[in-house]
Amino acid sequence: MARQNQIIVGLDIGTSKIACIVAEAGPDGRLDIVGIGTHPSHGLRRGVVVNIESTIESIRLAVEEAELMADVDIKKVYVGIAGSHIRGYNSHGVVATKSGEVTEEDVTRVIEAAKAMNIPADQKILHIIPQEYIIDRQDGIREPVGMCGVRLETRVHVITGAVSSAQNIIKSCNRCDLDVSDIVLEQIASSEAVLSQDEKDIGVLLVDIGGGTTDLAVFIDGAIRHTSVIPVGGDHLTNDLVAGLRTSAREADILKKKFGSCMSSMIRPEETVEVPRVGGRPSQSMPRQVMAQLLEPRMQELFELVREELDRSGYRELVAAGVVLTGGSSLLEGAQELADEIFELPVRIGRPQNIGGLVGVVNSPIFSTGVGLIQYGYRYRADKSLRMDESGGGSFFASIKRWFGGGE
Repeated sequence: MARQNQIIVGLDIGTSKIACIVAEAGPDGRLDIVGIGTHPSHGLRRGVVVNIESTIESIRLAVEEAELMADVDIKKVYVGIAGSHIRGYNSHGVVATKSGEVTEEDVTRVIEAAKAMNIPADQKILHIIPQEYIIDRQDGIREPVGMCGVRLETRVHVITGAVSSAQNIIKSCNRCDLDVSDIVLEQIASSEAVLSQDEKDIGVLLVDIGGGTTDLAVFIDGAIRHTSVIPVGGDHLTNDLVAGLRTSAREADILKKKFGSCMSSMIRPEETVEVPRVGGRPSQSMPRQVMAQLLEPRMQELFELVREELDRSGYRELVAAGVVLTGGSSLLEGAQELADEIFELPVRIGRPQNIGGLVGVVNSPIFSTGVGLIQYGYRYRADKSLRMDESGGGSFFASIKRWFGGGE
């Protein structure tokens, strides 16, 4: 039982794969990865559940594999959410302090004031992330409690998601006998795993290229300033290969991961690949450059969409630390070099950091979200134990579960 209390589980329910990662929190605060289970994802489209029975089965198989490796019985999970239904807004709130000194109650009231905004009826708030506090016009304050002042303001980033999408995720987990501890926006989870605090402070753009969507997050001065979802991901690259090479989706995905490149200039003309054909036809040898010529335009289009979104956000000149690519498709040969050309900013590939245990197994951008969910969960539990008031009001997710009917 004592060990069970130290176990934290992240469940990344993606368009192309389900990844269940189990970590054990050590006495020194370090998280050791002790188990991992993955299974192809059947039942999601662009990050949203479209077939609940297939999703449930994929989750169950991934969780069982992780349980077997970690030798634990998984009951609670932190789950990622993505999809084009996600919206991000910057908001502002202001209140008068009650005693001339900022208290926890004042902070709660000013955040409540900041989230009083009109959102569509089918959307609910997933995250309210403070960017900074302002006391009597003094801005840039991160920890206002205990400071003197009569006027408290805050700037926050509010993230909303479709009620039905969150309900379907919770229902799928509940049907696998899993309790959802929290639902976390996937780019927030990935940022926990792959970004350093220095990058967040200086200014950085996180680009998480998933199977069905590409999730963006801009950090400035240590806080999220902008989030967005682009409905293009790794599956679109695979589909281009299916059409161009006239092979099955399964074989196209294997070829993409093994021989794919999004810069044809990096490939020697004599390089060839064997392409399996459908319908029992014999495989065909093909120049590897042909694959690159199919993948390069799609990847270029994706990066240009990201650049346009960054320009629209108004933060392009402030991301001095550059761009961090993560997610499975960031491993495509030439992705970093192509991004360098398009963004004209420093680019690196983001891999999970600050973990122990089975590091070699999860040291890949593929597992950034799963590992980040664990790190978010660990920090959330610590914050919850420090902040939870007598009414249990320290968890926004408690409200979310009430909005979603308890997830039953």
